[in-house]
Amino acid sequence: MPELCRFYGIIIRLFYRDHAPPHFHAEYAGVEAVVSIDTLEVISGELPPRALALVVEWVVRYRVRLRDCWAAAQEGRAPGKIPPLD
Repeated sequence: MPELCRFYGIIIRLFYRDHAPPHFHAEYAGVEAVVSIDTLEVISGELPPRALALVVEWVVRYRVRLRDCWAAAQEGRAPGKIPPLD
């Protein structure tokens, strides 16, 4: 599972050729949430509120790049990296 980004102890990953809807996996302190790229809904799992707020801030900033990474992974290509939050 490619790692897209790492910030404040949060790891963001995508699976190659994963199921719809477009989503990513965010892991923090041993817990994981699957988050929709388009709606920011937590599809499954959970994150602490502060970690989830940072993830949402990151997605809002880099949503277009995240969608491009999703499309690349769906085609079996390396999705690349996305910058962390400052």
